[in-house]
Amino acid sequence: SNSEVQGKVHLELKLNELITENGTVCQQLVVHIMACHGLPLINGQSCDPYATVSLVGPSRNDQKKTKVKKKTSNPQFNEIFYFEVTRSSSYTRKSQFQVEEEDIEKLEIRIDLWNNGNLVQDIFLGEIKVPVNVLRNDSSHQAWYLLQPRDNGNKSSKTDDLGSLRLNICYTEDYVLPSEYYGPLKTLLLKSPDVQPISASAAYILGEICRDKNDAVLPLVRLLLHHDKLVPFATAVAELDLKDTQDANTIFRGNSLATRCLDEMMKIVGGHYLKVTLKPILDEICESSKSCEIDPIKLKEGDNVENNKENLRYYVDKLFSTIVKSSMSCPTVMCDTFYSLRQMATQRFPNDPHVQYSAVSSFVFLRFFAVAVVSPHTFHLRPHHPDPQTVRTLTLISKTIQTLGSWGSLSKSKSSFKETFMCEFFKMFQEEGYIIAVKKFLDEISSTETKESSGTSEPVHLKEGEMYKRAQGRTRIGKKNFKKRWFCLTSRELTYHKQPGKDAIYTIPVKNILAVEKLEESSFNKKNMFQVIHMEKPLYVQANNCVEANEWIDVLCRVSRCNQNRLSFYHPSAYLNGNWLCCLETSENALGCKPCTAGVPADIQIDIDEDRETERIYSLFTLSLLKLQKMEEACGTIAVYQGPQKEPDDYSNFVIEDSVTTFKTIQQIKSIIEKLDEPHEKYRKKRSSSAKYG
Repeated sequence: SNSEVQGKVHLELKLNELITENGTVCQQLVVHIMACHGLPLINGQSCDPYATVSLVGPSRNDQKKTKVKKKTSNPQFNEIFYFEVTRSSSYTRKSQFQVEEEDIEKLEIRIDLWNNGNLVQDIFLGEIKVPVNVLRNDSSHQAWYLLQPRDNGNKSSKTDDLGSLRLNICYTEDYVLPSEYYGPLKTLLLKSPDVQPISASAAYILGEICRDKNDAVLPLVRLLLHHDKLVPFATAVAELDLKDTQDANTIFRGNSLATRCLDEMMKIVGGHYLKVTLKPILDEICESSKSCEIDPIKLKEGDNVENNKENLRYYVDKLFSTIVKSSMSCPTVMCDTFYSLRQMATQRFPNDPHVQYSAVSSFVFLRFFAVAVVSPHTFHLRPHHPDPQTVRTLTLISKTIQTLGSWGSLSKSKSSFKETFMCEFFKMFQEEGYIIAVKKFLDEISSTETKESSGTSEPVHLKEGEMYKRAQGRTRIGKKNFKKRWFCLTSRELTYHKQPGKDAIYTIPVKNILAVEKLEESSFNKKNMFQVIHMEKPLYVQANNCVEANEWIDVLCRVSRCNQNRLSFYHPSAYLNGNWLCCLETSENALGCKPCTAGVPADIQIDIDEDRETERIYSLFTLSLLKLQKMEEACGTIAVYQGPQKEPDDYSNFVIEDSVTTFKTIQQIKSIIEKLDEPHEKYRKKRSSSAKYG
């Protein structure tokens, strides 16, 4: 009865005069219900709407009904209903209208919209009431009406006072010009990652002069993401942060331009990653009402702390294991960023072995997973804000997960909880297994070098084990039999050896891997086989069991997923005796006949309108021109006066490392903004002269 009411109805009313057989005139009301728009979804799906049309008066209630329209929120009814309204005594009376008026005055048309429930009860979607006297002056009336909730009987119009609500509403309107106008500003912004020092770049200056950094971050991140410039920019800005970080434990904990850019980036590109990783478990938590309260003060009567602890542990374990196994779904942009952060942190604190992990976990656990767990609705993982008990459960899970993530990287013997009950609970997780799992996960998401390897960093060891490989038959007379070998995979290469510790017999650089797929059993009559397709002949490998085969395929796909020339098609069988067993093609270089299973990583292409984002940035620059002016003056002052700053003034708020370069960039920004002002001014004039109000 209290369903969300939304949407509108398109209605036409007409009053026709009819002469009946015996010569009297009566009036007929024609109700034409054309269409509805924007009806709500029912259980996440489009509804099956129908409408009832009633003519209601003091002594009548005639009701008619439209057909049901299937699976649509915008039904086109286009149905016409006729109601007889008044019966006047005879046609000769000229004054007939006076008689009917009081009659029509009291009549109204009521239209109710319903969702057809088939086997269950129909759901009310809203109603409209239109008094028939709208036709007093016109013979027809046509309009869109917004659906209203049902008024419960004739309640008095005085509503209960439910308190007041204070709103702050901000309305921004951007007038987006044709693309060619934005070229210079876009180019200047996209050059930002290459400017030395980064604090002299246009993008950094924008963050400095905006009153609210978040306003600048959103359009900036989208624009840089769209042009693959975000990782170098974020890396350079984060390096600036690191210069000011004295203690490795507080790495990336502040609210700087770098951390905000990365937060925003993770929100934009990580949406799909969160969905595949967290959604199923969050749905389970929100839909089951298990109590997980472990604070003795907040316990309800009859609650058992031990049971609640078990419930909470079950959820934390389930969520934790899903997260640490999810690295394959982590978007490439995030992996690239984490890789850079990790390298920088290690250079900044060379004596701290844990800092390379805490640099990554402070983003992926603290600012990504923990936040999404505690407020799933803001990441579109749940349709509504959860109820108080669920919020409490999610808060406890989130606290534990973020501590597990950061604690795994810091491996402290003492946990960082203020509450004693949380410290007690956390003791359950102080096992070596958790540290190893977190370390492995952080390694996986931050060690793939999708860009060309710089060669300076140590390759990360990912997996090793004994398997059988089929001889490649590189020599003419070499036998093609199966041999037992020790395989070893790092973030840089896959090698196999006669025995562990011995020199490698054969090496495949990770960047040369084109695909890793299962191999059909029929090829060699052997189970658990997979193939590593690379620049030379495919390497056919047999694992000891199916679990191991899947693990190897998974980890090999993960390290090679960003390679430039990855295949889209492969041959599921081997090439034997002059042809492929699967498609019988004779050429060894024939294109694969089956699409590759491990597709590209979860980089969902985001839809970005770069002109609109650039227009937003232009607006922000125009709003902050005074501050830009001050920054320009500050550059001049610093350049002329090299002595110590006597007192803090307006200038000390800005980060200016190189006053000359910064000054040049500000000059460029100002001249570009001035050029863009002209077409905007033109538009404003045109609009104010041609606008019609009302």
